Amino acid sequence: MAISSTINKVSLNIANMDSHYYQTHELTVAQHPSENDFRFMIRLVAFMANAHERLNFTKGLSTDDEPELWQKSLTGDIELWIELGQPDEKRIRKACGRAKQVVIYTYREGKASVWWEQQCEKLARFKNLSVVHISANGIEGMVKRTMDLQCSIQDGEIYLNDNTFIQEVTLKSY
Repeated sequence: MAISSTINKVSLNIANMDSHYYQTHELTVAQHPSENDFRFMIRLVAFMANAHERLNFTKGLSTDDEPELWQKSLTGDIELWIELGQPDEKRIRKACGRAKQVVIYTYREGKASVWWEQQCEKLARFKNLSVVHISANGIEGMVKRTMDLQCSIQDGEIYLNDNTFIQEVTLKSY
């Protein structure tokens, strides 16, 4: 018998002073059985950093043709394609060809820096690609089946509060 995904309900209040985006999102997010709590929270951070009314979680880990998150125009064009981790060059090339903008969020400093050193020259040709590293040690402690998160973003720093724990998250562009 296959293990099913865990369904998490997230009430997310975002105050992004950098982009002047202020909104509450009621999200239902599936956590794949192979996805640990840290990676799940990294997906939420990627959502927070790019929040928009048309930004959506996709099938993610279970589908090769879709990113973790994407934002589509009203006509169905992919405006934003968001990947997590260290995707291979073929996947990045495909994403850059299909979307107006592609953002890769890396995490786990050691693995991410080695991957970046190996890929940076190859990826420089993609003008619609950004690579950002997320530092969020301990963020997995915020995961619950039902979460009520307040997110403040200012000067590229993200502060998360779940009424019992405050977590600082830093984003560093490569």
